[in-house]
Amino acid sequence: MSTPMRLGVAIRSMGPQSTPETLLACTRAAEAAGLSDVWVQDHLAIPPDDAEGSGGRYLDPLTALAWLAGRTERIGVGTGVLNLPYRPPLTTAKAIATVQELSGGRLLLGVGVGWMEAEFRALGVPRSERGRRTNETLAFLHEAFANDTIAAHGQDFLFLPRPARPPIYVGGNGEHALRRAARFGEGWFPMIGDPKQLAAGARKLAELADEVGRPVPTIATFARFDPRSGSQAAETVGTLREAGATHIVAGARYADAEEFAEQVAFLADAVLPEL
Repeated sequence: MSTPMRLGVAIRSMGPQSTPETLLACTRAAEAAGLSDVWVQDHLAIPPDDAEGSGGRYLDPLTALAWLAGRTERIGVGTGVLNLPYRPPLTTAKAIATVQELSGGRLLLGVGVGWMEAEFRALGVPRSERGRRTNETLAFLHEAFANDTIAAHGQDFLFLPRPARPPIYVGGNGEHALRRAARFGEGWFPMIGDPKQLAAGARKLAELADEVGRPVPTIATFARFDPRSGSQAAETVGTLREAGATHIVAGARYADAEEFAEQVAFLADAVLPEL
């Protein structure tokens, strides 16, 4: 019998859909439908000429998830993905620990390296250092969540509260991302639409995990399900399962909470039974 897959959904923490009322209604609809988790996006500094679709309005992901966790009961809350080089390691670790503590261990930590040149410029972070900074933050997170007392810049301090470290899902499609997932992650979280590419990545990931002596990370991936083609849901799930995915995050555009609720109802009726 195949391993059951998990089904989450992306919610829009940007643009007009990121009002408190819409954000909460969407999250509660996903929870009520039996989905396993909701995922939000991360941008900190959108330039005016690249604001189409969002108007430049983005909520801080960890703050938004803390608020949503406080107003829901069961559903997991995930960053899809948190761009680590944008943030200093210690304050990021503290924010992550706080969400994990107050949510009762429901945080799913998707992480990435970022990509938008203008955003790096606004933050004063060299884009060329994004890989190194990401690895350093991931190493710090592993250390912080494993020890009550740690050190930064030569100063010992208490890292408390120290809940169980949330599972880390490393985003990205290339070999650097695969190596990072094998070294630091419980999961790999690529944006790959081609199941053959996903399967090839899964094979490489298993090799890299074996090299570093860690368990092979699970695979989460985004997927689109068209409510107008319900019969394709089973095929999509089967193809992704065969490629190695154990966690699907459904993504689709929606204008408001009502349209989102219709999409979630479709996922519950047509996709969840196939998992």
